[in-house]
Amino acid sequence: MSRPAIVLAMEPSRTEHVLPDEILRRLDTIGRLLDSEPLQRLDDARARRLLSEAEILITGWGAPCIGSEIPAAAQRLRLVVHAAGTVKGIIDDAIFEAGIAVSHAAEANAVPVAEFTLAAIIFAGKRAFRFRDLYVGDRNRDRTYPMQREAIGNYGRTLGIVGASRIGRRVIELLKPFDYKLLLFDPMLDAAEAAGLGAEKVDLDELMRRADLVSLHAPSLPSTQHMIDARRLSLMKDGATLINTARGILIDEAALLSELKTGRIDAVIDVTDPEIPEAGSAFYDLPNVFLTPHIAGAIGLERARLGAMAADEVERFTTGRPLLYQIRRQDLENIA
Repeated sequence: MSRPAIVLAMEPSRTEHVLPDEILRRLDTIGRLLDSEPLQRLDDARARRLLSEAEILITGWGAPCIGSEIPAAAQRLRLVVHAAGTVKGIIDDAIFEAGIAVSHAAEANAVPVAEFTLAAIIFAGKRAFRFRDLYVGDRNRDRTYPMQREAIGNYGRTLGIVGASRIGRRVIELLKPFDYKLLLFDPMLDAAEAAGLGAEKVDLDELMRRADLVSLHAPSLPSTQHMIDARRLSLMKDGATLINTARGILIDEAALLSELKTGRIDAVIDVTDPEIPEAGSAFYDLPNVFLTPHIAGAIGLERARLGAMAADEVERFTTGRPLLYQIRRQDLENIA
């Protein structure tokens, strides 16, 4: 049986470490890697030549849209594997309609996001960012000693998880060794399912009111945009922390900044809307904000998980086994 032809399409400057040499060699064993240099466009002579042979297409960050013209240009194509997170904006409906299977490596990207979130929760619970700023600013401990007597730390705190997504569930799993009381909001889950995860199912208002730390893991959908608005922010306890490693659009950021300027709550923000805040944004200056440039997801060597997961899916497909991470057209309505 001949090995299927594999073609790559992604932006090399954005996907370094995704397909290291050992994964490229593995792909060339599973199938025939036609060219180790990824396509960056799909409408030139090189792309037309490779696509005419392609049976499997592996995409990644910066890939051109796999549009409605692809089924005709790549008539042998049977599988598209996205070695990154969401396929929204990458895969045209025509691909699904042509019966081409689609898979993604979002599960691999969930690992570092959950790890980052766990670290953020622990540091925020201990007020580590505020302790650090005071200690470094004063270069003595006088103002930090009284803070140690406050009702802070991570023992017995109430943590609210918004969204039982793949990342939300992985965060809950990572939290099992710790002494948190977990609240979970997700309209797709019932109380028994939440209890099975080790959490109490509550509505979003109750979660915002009761939690000492709130961590967002909901997808960006029309129904979730600005779900954290001024009213819900006002429900948070004094001294509570909001953590966002999901999507900036989930929060009404004008309302969040107004609340943060009072000093009443803290925030750990890895994602914003727009993706890069304006130069004059208070996100950069407020002492109760820990701002990072969208680094919770796979960066550096963590990206190799994406390539490994894509190679695993290709191997399953070529050996007739079911894909573990297949995406169907109807799934797009509920995923990030």
